[in-house]
Amino acid sequence: MIDILIIDDHKIIRDGIKQILSIHSDIGRIDEAQNGREGIRKAGSKLYNAIILDIGLPDTNGINVMKVIKQDNPATNILILSMYSEQQYAIRALRAGASGYLTKESSADDLLKAIRIVASGRKYITTSLAERMALFLDEQVESPRFEDLSDREFMVLQLIAQGESIGNIAKRTHLSVKTISTYRSRIFTKMGFTNNAELIRYSIQNNILS
Repeated sequence: MIDILIIDDHKIIRDGIKQILSIHSDIGRIDEAQNGREGIRKAGSKLYNAIILDIGLPDTNGINVMKVIKQDNPATNILILSMYSEQQYAIRALRAGASGYLTKESSADDLLKAIRIVASGRKYITTSLAERMALFLDEQVESPRFEDLSDREFMVLQLIAQGESIGNIAKRTHLSVKTISTYRSRIFTKMGFTNNAELIRYSIQNNILS
């Protein structure tokens, strides 16, 4: 039996996943958490065959949640289920320790297949992601510049691109304005930006906002 923990802040998403999975005989207990803190606590109190984790949690970034969970139990199988496209987060998530990455636009069959693969201890990678990863192995193909950013820098990049001020980003991430300004400076240095307009234009061109 596959015991599952769903970590997502939207109840309608959690209910939908439970409805999809509960009709299958190989699915066992399905628990849920509505934010990162609750997810970390539940993941540490019980053993799950698979954890379905959203990236866009209200209290923290899902990748940070995954790192904490896997620090306590490295063998945990985590499937990222996200509204963000593979281009934005998939490779970053896999590098951080995810067992698979699936967008919320995927079908119920794809979700079930991914969970079964991840729960068995294998990696779930879509055909499109496999092709993208193969391109990165080709030395003649340059990887997107945003792949060089840390997880925190990438999150700040997205928020700036969405029009958030440094002050608002600091409040949302519970970091100081000085810290966010430092991240912004690092982003500009790594990616060769001189102003926010260039950052926003790049984000639109590379589908980082969607």
